Amino acid sequence: MRKTLLAGAALALATGATAQQAPTPPRAAKKPFQVTSPNGNRSDDYYWLRDDTRKNPEMLAYLKAENDYADSQLNALKPLQDKLYAETVSHIKQDDSSVPYSKNGYWYQTRFDTGADYPVIERRKGDRNAPAQVMFDQPAMAKGHSFFSLSDWTVSPDNRLVAYAEDNVGRRQYTLKIKDLTTGQLLPDTITNAEPNVLWADDNRTILYVAKDPTTLRGYKVMAHVLGTPVSQDKMLYEEKDDTFQMGIARTSDDRFICVFVQSTVSDEQRCAPATTPATLQVLAPRKRDLRYQADHMDGRWIARTNLRAKNYTLMTVADADLAKGTPAWRDLTPASETVFIEGFKPFKGFVAIDQREGGNRMIRLLDAAGKSLPVKADEPAYRMALDVNEEPATDWVRYTYGSLVTPTTTYEVNAKTAERRVLKVAPVPGYDPANYVTERVWATARDGVEVPVSLVYRKGTKRDGTAPLFQYAYGSYGNSMDPAVDPGRIGLLDRGVVYALAHIRGGQEMGRQWYDDGHLLNKKNSFTDFIDVTRYLVTQKYAAKDRVAAMGGSAGGLLMGAVANMAPQDYKVIVAQVPFVDVVTTMLDASIPLTTFEYDEWGNPAQKQYYDYMLSYSPYDQVAAKNYPALYVGTGLWDSQVQYYEPAKWVAKLREMKTDKNPLLFRTNMEAGHGGKSGRFERYRQNAEWGAFVLQQLAVE
Repeated sequence: MRKTLLAGAALALATGATAQQAPTPPRAAKKPFQVTSPNGNRSDDYYWLRDDTRKNPEMLAYLKAENDYADSQLNALKPLQDKLYAETVSHIKQDDSSVPYSKNGYWYQTRFDTGADYPVIERRKGDRNAPAQVMFDQPAMAKGHSFFSLSDWTVSPDNRLVAYAEDNVGRRQYTLKIKDLTTGQLLPDTITNAEPNVLWADDNRTILYVAKDPTTLRGYKVMAHVLGTPVSQDKMLYEEKDDTFQMGIARTSDDRFICVFVQSTVSDEQRCAPATTPATLQVLAPRKRDLRYQADHMDGRWIARTNLRAKNYTLMTVADADLAKGTPAWRDLTPASETVFIEGFKPFKGFVAIDQREGGNRMIRLLDAAGKSLPVKADEPAYRMALDVNEEPATDWVRYTYGSLVTPTTTYEVNAKTAERRVLKVAPVPGYDPANYVTERVWATARDGVEVPVSLVYRKGTKRDGTAPLFQYAYGSYGNSMDPAVDPGRIGLLDRGVVYALAHIRGGQEMGRQWYDDGHLLNKKNSFTDFIDVTRYLVTQKYAAKDRVAAMGGSAGGLLMGAVANMAPQDYKVIVAQVPFVDVVTTMLDASIPLTTFEYDEWGNPAQKQYYDYMLSYSPYDQVAAKNYPALYVGTGLWDSQVQYYEPAKWVAKLREMKTDKNPLLFRTNMEAGHGGKSGRFERYRQNAEWGAFVLQQLAVE
């Protein structure tokens, strides 16, 4: 009863409203808290909003007050939200299915039924036209859950059992389960708090998985579970004690080896063992700072993508017999390049498919045993190719996808010997004609003279006279590159005359490894200024009106939005920040928070003064000031394990206290979701329609 009264009182205080008054913005209570560090202490008035149990009634009341306020402010936009959602859904083929792929005698496929939020995963024995066997009826599995995610799944070598990872909270603490595909029954074996990463050994009764630390949620142990035995008796095969490394497991492309991968931002180490005896792990190359590699096995040799003597990465190879000699025995398979960045690769029998970047675009080339290279060409100025599912190495055909901001994702196969190319599927986009739209690649000059690539799309007929509204998106962290693609939710914006810009700012790897190095650690501010300079370039070149610019980013891209809002609020009419990482210093000082220790080489360790001072100088929460800000829509999920809900909650509370404008500030907390929002394919578009309507209102677009 006391908790109920406290919650009600906190809600009344937060809203500052009665039933007779118009809604007013919520105000969180100020409770000064000293955040201590070796390099300085800071007072944080809203630290109390952090509750790791997510049960504090006062905190929950504040989040509810913010949700209620957002509802009140967005109520008038409900018709536009519904219209945007309906338009988006009209561009989705609801009964769609994936291109089947073959593995170990079965054809696997994912299909959606009309109206379903989740797909059915099925397989066919021997022939893609054989009767289908349903492996996972996800619509049925999701019933009764407000959140549902089926992640990694893998079939046993004898095709009888399937192991899979399931999350019903959104916290990314997965439960591993085993299903008998011959009977459809679940086995009693259940493993909790695991990574969504599970493999079978060749004996068909041992599964390998990665266990998580219950506090930090860091995957740190590779365990072996024998079916029918207690989980408490699972054998540990490897433990990673350095908390700056994260972990994963995989089988090699030839299925001969099981490998444990540990990696930090600047270092890798890989241990592999025969799939017949996975307990005998052998290190391929010992970890060394600034040495990165990932190796695969085919045709009696190891092939590694590595930065050894190649900043933009190269492929190197070593015979099985020479593996113990270490990296001195590794030999170049491709030359190092200043302009070509190798993103990944896939070995086949007799050749290698290479996923690479050049000039800001992602492309594919094939390398045969004689060293002859076959590039796969494209006809658009801004595009992306990517290797698709290729589970059978004994083939001349390589499957890949192609797309752009205009061209829907198209699945191709290309023959490594003849260069013949055939279309397997063009992703259906009902009611959409690519001929009605234009894509461009432009280069914006940043303030330090660097040319930043920008991918643009707009509807034909959109005037380039400086009057159009602009929607600009970017990420710019972790070396993650943003590639162009058709989005059903974007078509409605383009049809209303909005120009869409994807800014490939530093911090990604669109232009190679140096592009990343120039956008993290003590160079992080380049990401922010690049984004601002792209905006100013597009306005100057009359792609957009100065007073009709919207910006959006999520997660680390939400940090970008927070920094941009502080640094150049006058350049943006409205900003959308989803699950934003905005309390950089406090989070990076706390090693108990998931992801913190992994990311010292991304952001810096604030225990060191140079990083503390630099991070503090751009941390969005710390840099909020008494000035005008653009209209803001901020979103988060209560169960987010990547960026904790209290970061954006604190940021919004401080903005409400400090900002001097009357522009709307809306904060939406999804109480039943994590980092990726609510689950289900349509739910994402419902959420997008909410902030989309808000953006269009602010840009004066009907």
